[in-house]
Amino acid sequence: MKKRIVIIPTYNEIENIEAMIRKVFSLPMDFDVLIVDDSSPDGTGERVRALQKEFSGLHLEQRTGKLGLGTAYIHGFKKALAWGYEYIFEMDCDFSHNPEDLPRLYAACADKGHDVAIGSRYSQGVNVVNWPMSRVLLSFFASYYVRFITGMPIADTTAGFKCYKRQVLETINLDRIRFIGYAFQIEMKFTAWKFGFSITEVPIIFTDRTKGKSKMSGGIIKEAVWGVMQMKIRSLFQRYQR
Repeated sequence: MKKRIVIIPTYNEIENIEAMIRKVFSLPMDFDVLIVDDSSPDGTGERVRALQKEFSGLHLEQRTGKLGLGTAYIHGFKKALAWGYEYIFEMDCDFSHNPEDLPRLYAACADKGHDVAIGSRYSQGVNVVNWPMSRVLLSFFASYYVRFITGMPIADTTAGFKCYKRQVLETINLDRIRFIGYAFQIEMKFTAWKFGFSITEVPIIFTDRTKGKSKMSGGIIKEAVWGVMQMKIRSLFQRYQR
């Protein structure tokens, strides 16, 4: 069985993609990389395709149109499972997630026995760099709101930097994950928690992007606020057995 693969969804990340790929492949621990690109008009996919000649563990899935963060990860998860990877990671392309933290997430699962490891901004205070205070407060209180509604004992409920053991993704019915925006991150954690998987938080320092444009929007926030309540209500009528 193959060991580790990092799934990175992209849309117009030409300014970050090559540096990110080179950084991941320069780590002392081996990670393969799967880029799920939503037909970026800026040439992100073409740059990845050129780099595949240099890195044998670099994979590219190009989709037709901008289909959403959640569906990009679901697409990547299914590919990683089919290819036989044991540890499956997700992270952003904009260096807000430091690739050097990947081995720490891996160790939390492989060495310490957890099923999911979350790169957490809030497990030890607030570890965010270059965000305006308004966004820090929005993110922090969004996580508080999610904890209040769901009961999840997780400080950073909206985090998007994670390591899964394959059993988690095999157990979750990926086709039933409903959210496509950032609320996808909440739903995946909530579902894994409801199935009784061991989830741990690994403290990280989150640094806001310096290149490219943020994909955050009002619609994403609305999905998270109302979607969390709907998710909680639906869960009362579901059975979580593995």
